[in-house]
Amino acid sequence: MDTAGLSAVRARMQDAAERAGRDVDEIDLVVVSKMRSNEEVLSVYGAGERIFGENRQQGLRARIEADLPADITWHFIGPLQSRKARYVAAHVGLLHSLDRLSLAQRWVAVDGGPALIQFNLAGELQKVGFDPGRADEVLAEVLEVGVDVRGVMAIPPLVEDPAESAPWFAMLRGIFERYRDESPLIDVCSMGMTNDFEVAIAEGATTIRVGRAIFEGTNTGRH
Repeated sequence: MDTAGLSAVRARMQDAAERAGRDVDEIDLVVVSKMRSNEEVLSVYGAGERIFGENRQQGLRARIEADLPADITWHFIGPLQSRKARYVAAHVGLLHSLDRLSLAQRWVAVDGGPALIQFNLAGELQKVGFDPGRADEVLAEVLEVGVDVRGVMAIPPLVEDPAESAPWFAMLRGIFERYRDESPLIDVCSMGMTNDFEVAIAEGATTIRVGRAIFEGTNTGRH
């Protein structure tokens, strides 16, 4: 696979970080590999990327069973059914989508590792996630359950102009900053995808999740 898309994403990350007065090395790139072939994953791996994201348990299982390089760190970035939590917990370095208290309880029960609290910023009915208006209570509840909380994640409403996502990213950053004051372990603000990651970087993202622009070389779509 031609890795020109990855090179372009890296350049866009660098430019966005410079405009925001940030160090691009402080921003992690999660390569969203869902629906991509193992050969495509290996091409991006060969270009130096080590963090890949899957959004379904079946997709993650296929990657694990493919015996890809052991130094890949897998992140789980999609909705997770509680009954599938055990397998995911055994194979990922970070869960981005801790979206409800019952999943937090299940995650602890299956010895799940670090996780991000997912928020439904606009209260969209078709999306999952905690209410940002209860952010402080949510952190207390999830910590009490015993989850190793490392930060926050959100997917803002789909908009025509990526700049319109800025207020939503700023909202999540505000929650992240409050959380970070509560624990030195909280250091991840996961926001921004193919169509809006530059705006997310400007608003303080520490982690972006990009797939389409890497594998297809386009700035359209979401992941």
